[in-house]
Amino acid sequence: MNFNKNMLQAYCIAGSQDLADHQVLPFLETALKAGITTFQLREKGPDAIADPQKLVALARACRQLTRQYDVPLFIDDNIDLALTVGADGIHVGQKDEGISAVLAKTAGKLMVGYSCNTPAQIEHANSLTGIDYLGVGAVYPTTSKADAGAAIGLAKLHDYAQLSTRPIVAIGGITVANAPDVIAAGAAGISGITIFTLSENLPDTVARLKALDGGV
Repeated sequence: MNFNKNMLQAYCIAGSQDLADHQVLPFLETALKAGITTFQLREKGPDAIADPQKLVALARACRQLTRQYDVPLFIDDNIDLALTVGADGIHVGQKDEGISAVLAKTAGKLMVGYSCNTPAQIEHANSLTGIDYLGVGAVYPTTSKADAGAAIGLAKLHDYAQLSTRPIVAIGGITVANAPDVIAAGAAGISGITIFTLSENLPDTVARLKALDGGV
């Protein structure tokens, strides 16, 4: 599967730590039926799956479901898992394995997303070959990710989108109500956890995000 910026329109992130009773697969199928454009399996924190065999089994099941709906599957910060289950992509952050090592391991095998939250990080990403998109945020304050950092706001998001040579997917405190402002600032799409997992009407949420005209 080749990268397309439309994959970023409704980029859903979730793992066992985000869902009651670890109901990742039922939630994922609901989200896929609602029309999400990408799913990232992110297992992190004390409530995440620790058993490697159980994690592989979950990732394989996610792979099967996403393939049925022709939606890309990204794995957060676990190259071996991504390659083992035949995922479409890997997403890494500044505190995860170094981006150069990731690109060397995944060249031609996986799409690559990279979290960048400062101009220096974005300029470094611009100098590298093999990155498909940047994840930028938190745009607004959020408690969904313990490592989200301070909110950057819309002005910085706009500046970062202008600086980046790759499309940006925004994350952090984004709701259906403020998503248009985020897209207007230059993001190609919206990513998040609770915007999807806590949605009272997931098909409507996804449809409204996909209707926004994201940046290049």
